[in-house]
Amino acid sequence: MKTHVANHPLITHKLTLLRDKRTDSPTFRHLTEELVMLLAYEATREIRTEQISIETPVAPMTGSQLSKPRPLVVPILRAGLGMLEGMTRLIPSAEVGFLGMVRDEKTLKASTYANRLPENLSGRQCYILDPMLATGGTLISATQYLLERGATDITIICILAAPEGVAALEKSLAGAPVTVVMGALDQKLNEHGYIVPGLGDAGDRLYGTV
Repeated sequence: MKTHVANHPLITHKLTLLRDKRTDSPTFRHLTEELVMLLAYEATREIRTEQISIETPVAPMTGSQLSKPRPLVVPILRAGLGMLEGMTRLIPSAEVGFLGMVRDEKTLKASTYANRLPENLSGRQCYILDPMLATGGTLISATQYLLERGATDITIICILAAPEGVAALEKSLAGAPVTVVMGALDQKLNEHGYIVPGLGDAGDRLYGTV
């Protein structure tokens, strides 16, 4: 497993606004979309392409286009939905699947309650969207689910991550074809499993149910 912190001034700037408890839900959603576009740019550096011949108004040339099968974007419900618009703006031709997962607040373990994914993911580049990598339980379960369906190229995109979550992924997914791209690696988890300093509950802040 590989990790990458997308250290860029614009990402830091937007993250600061996102973290601020005074930021309202409409602004939070807009900032999330912008931030995900920046993270997606980093996460798609190795997206597969193929050559194509075209003609410009001046001359013929050889360019490139995204290869088939199309990339698969998988937001983790519900908070991952807030990241979907930014991702599909960058890759509008991508196919979208969904995983519904919920974390038990006592055990901090994740369980799957819904999925809408192709049965066979062989040869697909998959992008999992989840704002927060906290304990890692949800993303470990989601990633293993995709691996079981034949995925061999998975990129996880997170806005924030905790060291404990990254360590849990590295332990559970050692040797797996997985890359984690994050906007920032924060200090720690608190006793409630929240990232510190973090930004609170991403789902609640996205949808106004704080």
